[in-house]
Amino acid sequence: MTVLLAVVLALHAGVAVVLAANLAALARQRRRTLPTDLPTVSVLVPARNEERNLALLLPTLLGQRGVDLQVVVVDDASEDGTWDVLQAHANECLTAVRGTGPPPGWVGKPHALYQAAERATGAVFVFLDADAQLRDDGALARLAGRWQGNGGAGTALTGLPRYLDRGPGALMTSLVPFAVLAALPVWLVPRVRAASLSALNGQVWVLGADDYRRLAPHEAVQNEVLEDVMIGRFLKRSGVRLFFQDLTGEVAVRMYRSFGEAWRGFQKNAYLLAGGRPVPAAAFFALYSVTWVAPSLLWLGGGAFWVPLVTLTLLKLAIDRAARLPLWISALAPLALALGAALQLDSARAHATGAVAWKGRSVG
Repeated sequence: MTVLLAVVLALHAGVAVVLAANLAALARQRRRTLPTDLPTVSVLVPARNEERNLALLLPTLLGQRGVDLQVVVVDDASEDGTWDVLQAHANECLTAVRGTGPPPGWVGKPHALYQAAERATGAVFVFLDADAQLRDDGALARLAGRWQGNGGAGTALTGLPRYLDRGPGALMTSLVPFAVLAALPVWLVPRVRAASLSALNGQVWVLGADDYRRLAPHEAVQNEVLEDVMIGRFLKRSGVRLFFQDLTGEVAVRMYRSFGEAWRGFQKNAYLLAGGRPVPAAAFFALYSVTWVAPSLLWLGGGAFWVPLVTLTLLKLAIDRAARLPLWISALAPLALALGAALQLDSARAHATGAVAWKGRSVG
């Protein structure tokens, strides 16, 4: 038990160093002055069964100021009222595409965005998920300015939005910023050429139109369920500098509306994020469990074994504050992290048995 205590505390100390450097880097980026001479922008949105989310997203997009805007939304063979919502928001800036679903060899989201890019006319592409919303009428101009301020052509921009999930499902959503800020040195992402050190969040990312057409990233990952991670690695291998920033002031996302929906959504990705194969997934699970589940077990031993539970909670609190998450989520940090371990096991089971499905389609 004493050895395990020392190991856990050492791991938490390492996470604290990475986290402190990440928070400092993100704060510096937000203080940068943004250019005002902006390129034309095309916003590309994939939409499958997104009737409710599009009704929230489209008004925030069509009300943007300070940028020459085109919005391209591809209805990916939806089975709800997605197309009706698009028609209700008809606008000279909005290009609505009624898709028929992905052809053989393609996953739905990459194919929908590939179709959107074919119709996009802007000099810079902003990719948004349908469950996103822009925070104010200058958010898109700031996104374009952040991309341009990093160098423009030859660079890509992504980052963490503000998460609006509430209720029990928010415990699962809180693991997204936790995984990034606790484990990934984001300040190194644009400085190191290694493709493994990349992070692209498919909920919001920006790339120049010329770079997109030259590299065709969605064609390169057409059959990938974890397409955003793979695009990040592909872009870095192709020489694109990738910048990861705090985008909570520009974009908000409501990923899931219930705990069950959140579990099914993360179930399709967790095993793949852990390596997608039994040995690396088992190694990841072991390291995760020692770092984030063992503190709760150590606490039962009494004495000084309560310390890792405190450091775990403080680390989760710092990340939750940076992500603007409610305090009650931080108070339940041990539960949220234990759910993360259970999710990994269930995701491995679902992938092994071919039981992974999302929005009416089998995936994985």
